[in-house]
Amino acid sequence: MLTEIADHIAPHCPETPRLDAEVLLAEVLGTDKAGLYRSFHDLVPVFARNRLRELVQRRIKKEPISYILGRKEFWSLVFSVGPDVMVPRPDTEVLVEEALRAVPLETRCSILDIGTGSGAIAVALAKERPAAIITATDISASALETAKRNAALNHVTAITFRHGDLFDPVRDREHNFDLIVSNPPYIPTDETSRLPKGLRDYEPYSAFDGGPDGLALYRRIIREAPRYLKADGILMVEVGYDQSTAVSNLIREAGGFRPPETVRDLSGLERVVKAQMERL
Repeated sequence: MLTEIADHIAPHCPETPRLDAEVLLAEVLGTDKAGLYRSFHDLVPVFARNRLRELVQRRIKKEPISYILGRKEFWSLVFSVGPDVMVPRPDTEVLVEEALRAVPLETRCSILDIGTGSGAIAVALAKERPAAIITATDISASALETAKRNAALNHVTAITFRHGDLFDPVRDREHNFDLIVSNPPYIPTDETSRLPKGLRDYEPYSAFDGGPDGLALYRRIIREAPRYLKADGILMVEVGYDQSTAVSNLIREAGGFRPPETVRDLSGLERVVKAQMERL
């Protein structure tokens, strides 16, 4: 049956048809990949076949697997995802790793996550740094509801969620944060039409459109961050594969920061740009 499912998916989603087939069949059978192969020769119940047919039809329309399942693993945690939020990507774990390096384990530091989306970054940081005081903001009210569910799903209570655009929800907290993190939209507008169909047609447009040059949100974040960072506070952002130089230059031009640094992902691409406030 797996081969049959994979063959049906392959013409439409040629990247990982076998894996897609395994994931979808395991889902309808209520098992994992190992359990799937242990019961490989068992008959698939009629109700499961009907459900499987529905899921396969969604997949051949290029709907992301994570939306079909309603969940995505990130930082070894499970997150609820749907069309209100972008699916967390493995690349973003580089930002989490770097943030954790900046935050000592038992320190009661204050962290702001701008554009939290599914809450993946904020929840991962809260799990690893339980003493931290974390605030997560998003312009999308529905995204914030998803983030709140994910905090509850992962038994995290130390996050305050605020609704609004970038820093608007924290105007009352100037010079309050030790660390500001963000994975803002960074795809140039004229490139969005060339994105893979699964991303373009299913994930929220506002989560990936970064304006004419992809840097619109970075400009705003970098310009306003010094107002909300403590002395020696750190700004840390994820960037597109070819944007580290441009974002670093924006930080230099803004003033108030020490020289920015970049962090590479496992593919060797500069994925995170960070800068610490300059001492006065």
